[in-house]
Amino acid sequence: MSLVLTDGGKKFTPAPEGLHGAVCIDVIDLGMCKTVYGLKPKINIRWELDSIDPENGAPFQVSNRYTASLNDKANLRKQLEAWRGRKFTAQELKGFDLEVLVGVNCQLQVIHNTAPDGKTYANVQTIVPAARGQKLVPSADYIRQKDREPKPAEMDTTPLGDGGIVDDSFCPF
Repeated sequence: MSLVLTDGGKKFTPAPEGLHGAVCIDVIDLGMCKTVYGLKPKINIRWELDSIDPENGAPFQVSNRYTASLNDKANLRKQLEAWRGRKFTAQELKGFDLEVLVGVNCQLQVIHNTAPDGKTYANVQTIVPAARGQKLVPSADYIRQKDREPKPAEMDTTPLGDGGIVDDSFCPF
């Protein structure tokens, strides 16, 4: 039996480059992902921008994947401190619930990167606190990952059946 695939993926318009008002709409636990540095716990933070995609009339969305760590050298910690406009306290470093980010406003610097295949992707370069008076709320169209219908039980969605360890190149986001 053969299994033939094509690049039938949807065409999408990447979010425009520049500084955008944004609101966090989801924090997704990606589990353990294989990286060049070994297995690392990964998360994905997703934002909705104040810019509208003219193709579908919906707000643009961007996301960024991070290693789930608040180590002083971790990118997640640096980005969260920039977003909050202050350093973490010792008490906060004992346990910071990422769920509190959902619904929080910020500004995102979005840049474009072109992949070797010629596709252009919008990437979050910088996160800073929300502009004065900015009050964005998540649109009603987005359903958080944790609130979506589960996949059918008969489908094993674990890549290669390896016990829940995901190769970083295969991580869903």
